[in-house]
Amino acid sequence: MAGSSTAERVFRFDLADPLAYLEGERLRTEEPAVEWVPVLAPPAPRCAEEVAALREDVERRAAEMGLQRVRWPDPFPFDSERAMLAATYAKQIGRAVAFSLAAFRQAYAAGRPLDADDNILIAAAACEMHPRAVLKALDTRSVRAALEEASAA
Repeated sequence: MAGSSTAERVFRFDLADPLAYLEGERLRTEEPAVEWVPVLAPPAPRCAEEVAALREDVERRAAEMGLQRVRWPDPFPFDSERAMLAATYAKQIGRAVAFSLAAFRQAYAAGRPLDADDNILIAAAACEMHPRAVLKALDTRSVRAALEEASAA
């Protein structure tokens, strides 16, 4: 938002995390300012039982929130590095929330893994980010440095 003050709260997220998807959907309707900060979280090693329990929990919570039925991307979990670079670029141009919600929905409502540039670009198009600009940003040092700095914080 132009002219807005620094956000009172910070939401750090990785697009590969379905729990962050649920939190993002919850935050989108809140009044207080929340700064969305993309971070690359290391994947948590999970056994098959933990993955099954996570899926069940996310599906239950999504239904309680009135969200679309969860469709799991294949593979799950997916490598989110390129998607997180795109989210970092979106933050730099003032579209962090719009892009991130679109990307979360691509992953968990449409079942499209965000390790494919085409799926990242679908999310980018949903918030009017030019595909060539997004693809170029994915390979710039400044975007990578911003993601690394946010992830280290």
